[in-house]
Amino acid sequence: MATTLIVTEKPDAALHVAEALSDNGRPESFNVDGVPFFAVSKCGERILVCSALGHLYAVAAKGSQPRSQYPVWDYCWMPKHLVERGQKRQERWIQAITKISKDATRFINACDLDVEGSLIGYTILKYACRGADAHALRMKFSTLTVRELREAYRKALPKLDLSLAFAGMCRHEVDWLCGINLSRALTQSALKASKRYTTLSTGRVQGPTLKFVVDRESEIQTFIPTPFWALKTRVDVDGQIVDAEYEIDRIETKAAAEQVVRECVGKIGIITKLESNLYPLSPPTPFDLPDLQSESYRHLGYSPRFTLSIAERLYLDQVISYPRTSSQKLPPAIGYEEIMRSLRQSPGYQSDANGLLATGSLNPHEGKKIDPAHPAVYPTGVLLRPNAQSQERKLFDLIVRRFLATFGKPAAKQTSKATIQVGNYVFYLRGSRIINKGWIPLYGPYAKFDQITLPPMKEGQALKVDHIAQEAKFTQPPARYNPNSLLKEMEKAEIGTKATRAEIIETLYRRGYMKDQRIVATPLAFQITNILTKYCPKVIDVTFTRELEERMEHIESGKETRERVVLETVDYLKPLIEDLKMREEEIGEELTSIVVNTWLATVTLSVPCPKCGSTLKIVKNPRTKKRFIGCSGRWKSNCTFSLPVPQNGTLKLLDRRCPDCAFQLIQVRLKGRRSFTSCSNCYVKKPKAQALQQPVVSSNIK
Repeated sequence: MATTLIVTEKPDAALHVAEALSDNGRPESFNVDGVPFFAVSKCGERILVCSALGHLYAVAAKGSQPRSQYPVWDYCWMPKHLVERGQKRQERWIQAITKISKDATRFINACDLDVEGSLIGYTILKYACRGADAHALRMKFSTLTVRELREAYRKALPKLDLSLAFAGMCRHEVDWLCGINLSRALTQSALKASKRYTTLSTGRVQGPTLKFVVDRESEIQTFIPTPFWALKTRVDVDGQIVDAEYEIDRIETKAAAEQVVRECVGKIGIITKLESNLYPLSPPTPFDLPDLQSESYRHLGYSPRFTLSIAERLYLDQVISYPRTSSQKLPPAIGYEEIMRSLRQSPGYQSDANGLLATGSLNPHEGKKIDPAHPAVYPTGVLLRPNAQSQERKLFDLIVRRFLATFGKPAAKQTSKATIQVGNYVFYLRGSRIINKGWIPLYGPYAKFDQITLPPMKEGQALKVDHIAQEAKFTQPPARYNPNSLLKEMEKAEIGTKATRAEIIETLYRRGYMKDQRIVATPLAFQITNILTKYCPKVIDVTFTRELEERMEHIESGKETRERVVLETVDYLKPLIEDLKMREEEIGEELTSIVVNTWLATVTLSVPCPKCGSTLKIVKNPRTKKRFIGCSGRWKSNCTFSLPVPQNGTLKLLDRRCPDCAFQLIQVRLKGRRSFTSCSNCYVKKPKAQALQQPVVSSNIK
């Protein structure tokens, strides 16, 4: 019997593919060395479905080299468990796939249809399946629904999308060459000078992104506020008090503001002109990933990375289409009416879906962006599972509401403006209201418009200035970035990809380069950016990164070769890295102070020793290697005060106090992103189980 091996990207996707291809929807499941597989018999053919765990292969230096060594130019693709620590699970996966592939006569890549998915499938077929990439097929789908998966299997492309895979390989190779060499140069320079290890990283996209934040922080810190005066004015329109605005937003001097107040307060003004305009409000366009991340942050407060993780969960649950898309198009092939009929089974969408179906014609208002691989993000019609988490419910509702709104009728807004002459001065009354709701109710709570209704007025009507007062103000510095606006800045600058930008932002937080929701660049960020600007300015120039992005897009379209892009990148980087190597001592001296201070901030408590008043720090016993809180007064006053801390996980001192004893709290982050808070002072007073049952603390990024 002929055997086909289908490779998917994630375990859930493997199950959905197997269920879709099974005649009764119940595929046989079995394990190979603990790795799950699914088997389906179909028309005399045996189909085996397996999954990856994301990337099973990664770029690594050739040969056995110390992790501290640089420059590194010779590299190869290796199993990920040989490259990164803690990847033993991937080793079992590769061995199991290799074992099963020996019986297969036909291979299909069914990983996500984007650059990363094409690369994941290609490397598995090439390395784990021993050259199966040469004759493998490619399934193309945007949802994990039964109908689309069956169609994708029936119409599988006769060969792999190698141009996408090679573009992905090039991106990983170029990023590795930049990142590994620049990061090791910074880390080793700091280590040799300070004798303290701190992971310092930068890269082709990290560098320019961090420079956005540092430049904005510099603007804020050097901003000099300029005083100006504004007027708060109210007028009486036939007994109704209405806010008015003076024709000049900013009055340069206090004397000029006082003069306007003196000559207008209590005076009569005349309406010299009435204007009214009608503006159409087109329905919103379908979601691409950046738009989804932006709206999710604005309405739900979710960070871009968190939004993407929830969207991927919804995709794997079959309820939405593939989220990593740059398209704002909804092709008719997705089945508008079928989706609407499915959505109306949910009470929350029943009325709106019925209303759209009753129009007899469903035509979405599409945007300009196109993604050749996927349509915009849309609900498939599969309803959310009853036990879905609240974050999933909220994001799903946003996606459904946006989908419905794109099929709505245009809305209309009317604006009104009255010009009032008070002596030699001009004031305005402004109003706006929605006169045709159109699509707005379909978007529900996510469509918000300020409305101000003005009372009836006519030209020549006399009005009294009921109140006018001057208000001293100052010009404001530019707003700080937040994760969403920083992502938009990256998109605008065309650096990174829709799939990687959110992760870059998270990395900058993890490295200690940024903090807080309203992003603040730390002293370490300034120092790293200054060093890169001084020694290799082109690396943090968006032009260099954007040019590489364009060349990788050319690889996707077949206009450029991966080998050429990599070789030219190496030629550019070699003299830069060699120069950094020669300047290790100089760079190390520049980094020493900030590295030590940054480290001290992570281990020094803000509360003093209750016994002697000295500084408390998290330290490690040199003999047992166990962590604890110790008093620095041990060497001066022989203070022996100490407290225990959890031994597992990463510790982070919080700017919060224990509600029971007012001691500083510590966040403990374990593997799998689980976290809890611990009070070391209560930790010794209460049973261990009780001490650990503290509420989970959210990080700065949701």
